[in-house]
Amino acid sequence: MNTLIDMLNNIREFMDTGGQVLSVIAIVICFMWLLIFERFLFVFKHYRTIKKQLKMTWMQRAERSSIKAEQIREALISRGAEQLQKNLPLIQALVVLCPLLGLLGTVTGMIEVFDVMSISGSGNARSMASGVSRATIPTMAGMVGSLSGVFAATWLRRNAKREAELLEDSMPMAH
Repeated sequence: MNTLIDMLNNIREFMDTGGQVLSVIAIVICFMWLLIFERFLFVFKHYRTIKKQLKMTWMQRAERSSIKAEQIREALISRGAEQLQKNLPLIQALVVLCPLLGLLGTVTGMIEVFDVMSISGSGNARSMASGVSRATIPTMAGMVGSLSGVFAATWLRRNAKREAELLEDSMPMAH
């Protein structure tokens, strides 16, 4: 129990050191990873059922060689691809937003450093240290959050493209 309390206190101190922007970055990263986990859950659990239903709908058609059948096939493939790509643009936007928020933290931290310098009248290193940490910690957090999201978003995007192609290949047109 004490370990948990100590850990929570350390997290709170870290968040205080990074300033208000670090809290916003933490919220954005948590939301991004919530969406990423939802997509992983969909890909590994729910998509198989949807894929089977789409393929079964296509295979149950008696006539699969007309222009109308081709359009129905394209609509089924598009429906599957749409399900796979759901929330990917939002995840990618959050990945891009993380370093921008880190940059905002850098600017606000540097403003604090300049305020301390203007009040103290000199370059007192101790008084500037808190501003420098408020400048660097959000930048680091934004970059770490962005990098972690880039790998997941890239995998999800590639997987969606591959699965859409596999779905298309599994629905042959009759000639």
